[in-house]
Amino acid sequence: MQKIEIEGEYREKAGKGMARQLRREGRIPAVLYSKGTSTPVVLYPKQIQKVLHSEAGENTLITLKIVGEKGQHIAILRDYQKDPMTGAILHADLFEISMNESIDVKVLVEITGDTPIGVKAEGGVLRHHVREVEIRCLPTKIPDHIQVDASGLNVGDMIHIEDLSLGEGIEILDQGSQAIVSVASSISEEKLEELLSSTPGEVEPVEPETEPKVEE
Repeated sequence: MQKIEIEGEYREKAGKGMARQLRREGRIPAVLYSKGTSTPVVLYPKQIQKVLHSEAGENTLITLKIVGEKGQHIAILRDYQKDPMTGAILHADLFEISMNESIDVKVLVEITGDTPIGVKAEGGVLRHHVREVEIRCLPTKIPDHIQVDASGLNVGDMIHIEDLSLGEGIEILDQGSQAIVSVASSISEEKLEELLSSTPGEVEPVEPETEPKVEE
């Protein structure tokens, strides 16, 4: 599990005006959540970018040191906001954790191995169904990502969540029957042309029902 150390400060004021001022100064407002409490802090956006671009991403363990305070806070990045136009970090939420207590996190799934047999030899198509899996474990056991080797899959084969083996102390919370990756058969060009060129059969028009005329 990757760890990154960042530095922050406590902030007393809140509101949009204060947030804009902090951003003009090259800093961002943030909140440190811990067991039902929330503490406003100030961080540097480059620190959050460093976390996001790390191998573990949002699951990186953050060591937060507050200026003028002894000790440190161990946290993970729970949420953040970006400017939709520039991509700049505008706000961040950190969640303080205990190294002795299990937490629930989502970990990215990475497909590894050579091109599946069903793709290179049978003309199949590789389908990646699940991009992340939710797990429960101690912070020290959080994997940077979950690797799934799909190289041995033939057409019609698939790997399910229940097939994963993540090691002792890691509980998978998602439904085991969900497919992570599969190899499906592809439609040949001839078959596709046949489907596109076929025309539906003629359908005889149906005369609308009318009430019989009654002679007076």
